[in-house]
Amino acid sequence: MVQPKYHVFICTSCTITGQQRGFCYNKGSVPLLQKFMEEITDRDLSGEVVVNNTGCFGICEKGPIVVVYPEGVWYGNVSEEDVERIFDEHFEGGAPVKDLMI
Repeated sequence: MVQPKYHVFICTSCTITGQQRGFCYNKGSVPLLQKFMEEITDRDLSGEVVVNNTGCFGICEKGPIVVVYPEGVWYGNVSEEDVERIFDEHFEGGAPVKDLMI
């Protein structure tokens, strides 16, 4: 069983029927999720960082939303350009990215 150091949840506005529509989806959360996956591969962190897509967290105006456990850090308005910082500062540096936190 995989025991990741970080478990990342990204809202992709996936409905119960599997359709993706909504604020986070429209703001680019699917390419954002893909960027997280690429970064995991590029940095060889597949055993340490696991990413899952989710449905709505209910705070759409702050989306795309990314939640990182076990700390329970919530990031808002995350863009693809923010992903490297999250990896550098949070996953590899051990300190959440304060200006992205909500």
